[in-house]
Amino acid sequence: MVDRVAADWRTAGLDDSTRALVAFAEKLTRSPSEIGFDDIDLLRAHGFDDEAISSCVQVVAYFNYINRVAEGLGVEPEAWIDRAGRVLEQSKE
Repeated sequence: MVDRVAADWRTAGLDDSTRALVAFAEKLTRSPSEIGFDDIDLLRAHGFDDEAISSCVQVVAYFNYINRVAEGLGVEPEAWIDRAGRVLEQSKE
């Protein structure tokens, strides 16, 4: 499942609520100025309460922040992680 989500979350077989949450996270990452009340209302319609929505926003924002800090400082990826973010086989031992 993780590999399918990493390859393309839209075709990974996620349930409707999870797809709505991931679509929101992607929109917040790619075009944050376009987030509006309709996006929040859509999450609520899928069963997410304000606490869950706030948690999603904070996690997405943190990961975007820390990735930009690492990229801005030229931090090299860890040698034990591949380009998709998976632990390399020899590192699992």
